[in-house]
Amino acid sequence: MTAPAAPKDFLPFTRPTIDDETIAGVAEVLRSGWITSGPHVKAFEARLSEYVGGRPVRALNSGTATLEIALRIAGVGPGHEVITTPLTWVATSNVVLEVGARPVFVDIDPVTRNIDLDRVEAAITPATRAIIPVDLSGLPVDRDRLYALAKKHQLRVVEDAAQSFGSEWRGQRIGAVGDLVSFSFHANKNITTTEGGCLVLNDEREAKLAEQYRLQGVVRSGYDGMEVEVVGGKFNLTDVAARVGLGQLPHLAEFTARRRELARDYFAAFAASSATALGLRLPIADFTQSNWHMFQVVLPGERLSIKRAEVMALLHAAGIGTGVHYPAIHLFALYRRLGWKAGDYPHAEYAGRNILTLPLFPAMTSADVTRVVTGLVGILEAHQKRTTR
Repeated sequence: MTAPAAPKDFLPFTRPTIDDETIAGVAEVLRSGWITSGPHVKAFEARLSEYVGGRPVRALNSGTATLEIALRIAGVGPGHEVITTPLTWVATSNVVLEVGARPVFVDIDPVTRNIDLDRVEAAITPATRAIIPVDLSGLPVDRDRLYALAKKHQLRVVEDAAQSFGSEWRGQRIGAVGDLVSFSFHANKNITTTEGGCLVLNDEREAKLAEQYRLQGVVRSGYDGMEVEVVGGKFNLTDVAARVGLGQLPHLAEFTARRRELARDYFAAFAASSATALGLRLPIADFTQSNWHMFQVVLPGERLSIKRAEVMALLHAAGIGTGVHYPAIHLFALYRRLGWKAGDYPHAEYAGRNILTLPLFPAMTSADVTRVVTGLVGILEAHQKRTTR
């Protein structure tokens, strides 16, 4: 289906907020002549380290790279298994394949939409080396239960916190405690470097290893000394991107507060509508720990006479952008070839067919929220399946 041209007042599902000072700062970096990894990357890493309580942080060119490097640092490789969720961006499991290991999926909790920790222990085998939890839409996985499981079975944890920068668990910032923590600063995240990410590490030994993995395994010494000890990649962040991140970071608290306000507006608007009576499933109303990276609903697919794509098309025609985050990973052709099939993880599959991401970004207004809710509920009301006796 080809989407029609967007109206002039089109509301996208997300849009970054980048101030003039940051734009001017990027221009300064470009004029400086030093545009790849340099002083701004160092400064960005220092600020990120402050944010997570002084833990070592290394910046990379994507959240995907941070996950891959974290697995390598954790010693995950061929013959190993890594437990994760099937409801996430496919990068989460692709990196497991990339290091030669096998992902082991565990179905989601249909309420939180995060990995169901009640099911994790049954998936652990002698080959299991790590768990990759994902904080879907910024709602944190229960860190207490997660780390209790990891400690009991001597497993590493690679937190896929791509969506939860700015979230908290029991009053502590995500990233301030835990094992290896991966953040993304993609353009659609709560703060951005346009593309990029960072990895929070446990000590300087791991930080040095991360530096090697991010740039071809090279270790330099003196003016001309160079050695390669491990196989690395080309994962470094540029100074241009880091300057964007340095401009974004001071606004994080403001962005998070605004997102929470908008989420409250969504709940109020849906409560005043027929949404729940129509079978629409809302997210958990967490205004303390979640950073509200996304506002996601689950459509009542079995009660609608049209498919999700048609709902999205109708909203698009009304000037409202939406997204799908995410299809169930194990149903992609690559993973089917590896042995997974429909029916393996029913909660993730249902969500994958029916989940819908609604617009949520700091520059939105309460009127925008009302417009989205009115548009969506109107579509649901108009396209309910008719029942006959």
